[in-house]
Amino acid sequence: MRNPFLACAAVVLTAAALAACGSSADGTNPRAAGAERPAASGPAAPGPNAATATPPATPAAGEPVDAGPAGTSDAADGPRTPADEITPATGTFTRKQKEYLKDRVPRGMDPAAVLQTGQETCDKLRYLVRADRDTAVGAIVTGEIPDAADAVAGLCTQHQDLVDEAAYGYPDGKHSGERLRPGTYRSASPTTDCSWQITGAGGKELAQGSSTTGKSRTITVPASARTFTSTGCYAWLPEGAKG
Repeated sequence: MRNPFLACAAVVLTAAALAACGSSADGTNPRAAGAERPAASGPAAPGPNAATATPPATPAAGEPVDAGPAGTSDAADGPRTPADEITPATGTFTRKQKEYLKDRVPRGMDPAAVLQTGQETCDKLRYLVRADRDTAVGAIVTGEIPDAADAVAGLCTQHQDLVDEAAYGYPDGKHSGERLRPGTYRSASPTTDCSWQITGAGGKELAQGSSTTGKSRTITVPASARTFTSTGCYAWLPEGAKG
């Protein structure tokens, strides 16, 4: 677990989900639509853990790689249930829920389980953004909250700004080539062993630094940069719209 705060969030959200079992909910919850989740057939909730091996898919560096709903990977390439056949065991899905489920439910899988996964993603974002917005964006950048882009677009559009910002962030690692974007960035939830290095043409060092305080630092990636390497800083978020 790279970010202890996310581990705490997972525990809190799991406890809240257990406490809510059997209670009523609003229209964004599968239960409210009559879509009861089977006790044994639904996928496990995607925990905010870098070890899930589902880094957010990204055309640009730092963007989370969307690997689809957790628990559906085995059937990711299989046939999907047609949109007009996606119905809950009882009741109905809302328009928003139907849009989210379109082309996302593998044949034979309970659509309520897929919807539950998306709603849990929204729940995690809602919890994190209230506690610390940078941590919420960083969790999308690093992929610790998988499927965030699709869940937000379909179920919790109020968090679209988090996804938009994450698209221009960097997770720890080495970034180079076309994926390297000049700009100013701040570290989100860095550890006490955060370090970075920026190099230019021919491997010439342009900047480097480290921090043992665990507090956010700000860096500038110049247009002449060729590589940007970060370790222990968790994620770098853009200052301004795109850094």
